[in-house]
Amino acid sequence: MKAFVLERYGKKRALQSTEFPIPELRDDEVLVEVHAAGVNLLDAKIRDGEFKLILPYRLPLVLGHDVAGVVVEVGRRVQHFRPGDEVYARPDDFRIGTFAEFVAVKEASLALKPKGLTMVEAASIPLVGLTAWQALVEKADLKKGQKVFIQAGSGGVGTFAIQLAKHLGAIVATTTSAGNVALVKSLGADVVIDYKTQDFEDVLRDYDVVLNSQDGKTLEKSLRVLKPGGKLISISGPPDPEFSKEISAPGFVKLVMRLLSSGIRRKAKARGVGYSFLFMKANGSQLREITRLIEAGAIRPVMDRVFPFEATNEALAYVESGRAKGKVVIKVK
Repeated sequence: MKAFVLERYGKKRALQSTEFPIPELRDDEVLVEVHAAGVNLLDAKIRDGEFKLILPYRLPLVLGHDVAGVVVEVGRRVQHFRPGDEVYARPDDFRIGTFAEFVAVKEASLALKPKGLTMVEAASIPLVGLTAWQALVEKADLKKGQKVFIQAGSGGVGTFAIQLAKHLGAIVATTTSAGNVALVKSLGADVVIDYKTQDFEDVLRDYDVVLNSQDGKTLEKSLRVLKPGGKLISISGPPDPEFSKEISAPGFVKLVMRLLSSGIRRKAKARGVGYSFLFMKANGSQLREITRLIEAGAIRPVMDRVFPFEATNEALAYVESGRAKGKVVIKVK
C-alpha cells in the first residue's frame, strides 16, 4: 500500500511517500480502507520526537490519528462490524497509521460513520471529538449553568469543544483573533476574547473549568480565572503523576512527569483548584455518543482545508502554522 512514513525523528522532517506493508490484522481488529484522514498537531509533535518518552514508537512509522473509510476485512473475534461498513475512528496508540491506504483498528475503538457526513467530514471528528468529550464530560463533569473557558476557540479541538459545552448547557468563553469572532459565536461561544488586544485574565472571573491548549505562561494565568474547587484540564502538558499511572510508565518516566508538573500542581493546590493532564484515548463507545450528537444536529464538523493524499507533508505544515480554522483533512481515496 502507499503510505507516508516517518523514517527518523526530526523537527519538520518530511514524511517519505513509499510502499509499505498492509498492517497485519489481529483477532480483535478491523482492516479499514482509508478514504480520508484527519491531520493533527499530535502528528507533528510525534514526528519531531516530542513524545518519545510517553510513546516509544519503533521506526519506520506511519503517522495519522483520524480515519474515515470502509471495512474490508475483520478479525476472528470481531462481532459488530463487517466488510462494507462505513466507519470512523481514532486508532489506538501504537496502532496509528492513517496516512496510508489501509489501517488496522481495534473493534473497541471503531464506530459507524455518522449518517449525513461525507468521509472527509467524518475524518475530521474522532481525535478532537474524543479530546473534548474526555475533557468536558469525563474529567470536568461539566454541568448546565457552569462556566467553562475553552482556549483557541477556532482551532480543531476548540470548534468541537465549544459546541459540546453549549450542548451540555454551559456558559462558554473562548479566545480567538478578530477575524474568527463570527465563527466561534456561531458555534455557541458566549464570551469571545480577542487574544491580540485583550488579556483573558482581565475579563474572566470565577470559572468552573478551563480547557488549556496553550503554553506554560497561559496555563499559569488560567489558574487565576478559576473559582475555588474549579478544574484546570490541560491537553498541552505538563503530564501529571495520574497520567504516568494510566500509561504504566517506567519509574524514571514517572519521576520526570512528577517533576515536570510539580510547579503547576503546587500552584493549583494553593488556589484550591484541581490540575489534570489529558492525553486522549481511542474509545469507540464515546465515539458512538458523539455520532448521536452529530446526527441530532447538536454538533457539526468545522473544516478548513482538504489536501490530496500526495500533499500530506503540506497538510502537516499547514496545521503546524496554527492558521487553520477547524480541521484539516487529507483525502486518500
